[in-house]
Amino acid sequence: MKTFHVYIMTNAARGTLYVGVTNAIARRVDEHKSKRSPGFTRRYNLSMLVYAETADDALSAIAREKQIKGLSRSKKIALIEAENPGRADLAHDWFAGDAHGDVRPKQRIPAQPHERDSSLRSD
Repeated sequence: MKTFHVYIMTNAARGTLYVGVTNAIARRVDEHKSKRSPGFTRRYNLSMLVYAETADDALSAIAREKQIKGLSRSKKIALIEAENPGRADLAHDWFAGDAHGDVRPKQRIPAQPHERDSSLRSD
């Protein structure tokens, strides 16, 4: 059974947020950090993973991604800060040596509770 992840990337300079979904979080974060993926995250240098939660299937992960994307910026920040108050890069030590080689995380991604806080929902 595959695990899916909904995640938020940012940059330190401007605080731009990107919400995504993947079934290979380490590979995807490596793509963002190494700027191998063209588009929004590369253009805005979004290389810090500040939030990640797991989902059991693709449909629930996509639904959660859409829910988070629909939140106001302040509610997205509240979601991040509830789990990561200092907005640290959760993947800062995932990759040993060259991040372009082995993209398996050095440590396990902590499971995030999949409970939905009604105060964070967009209406």
